[in-house]
Amino acid sequence: MIKTLHKRGIRSHHMYTAGLGSIGLALASWALSTRLEEQGMDRADRWGIFVGEWAPTFFAIGVAMRLEEMREESGGIPQQRGEMEERVGGRASHAMR
Repeated sequence: MIKTLHKRGIRSHHMYTAGLGSIGLALASWALSTRLEEQGMDRADRWGIFVGEWAPTFFAIGVAMRLEEMREESGGIPQQRGEMEERVGGRASHAMR
């Protein structure tokens, strides 16, 4: 699924943006529900939770997309923490030059 999304042009930053948008939409739906519906706070809480449940999913997909992007850029996913730090440190020092 991640490879298919990546091939269709969806990138990790799109998923992170969707996660942040979901948080904002959860707050907005909760606030609007408390003001516009007569069912009370319980209904507003359910709306906020329903919409807010998507945020962790979007962030998790964003992380998976980022790993796919790294694999494509460098030809593989780091298997150990040290290898990841070498890649990140190598890029940072290379970018400063």
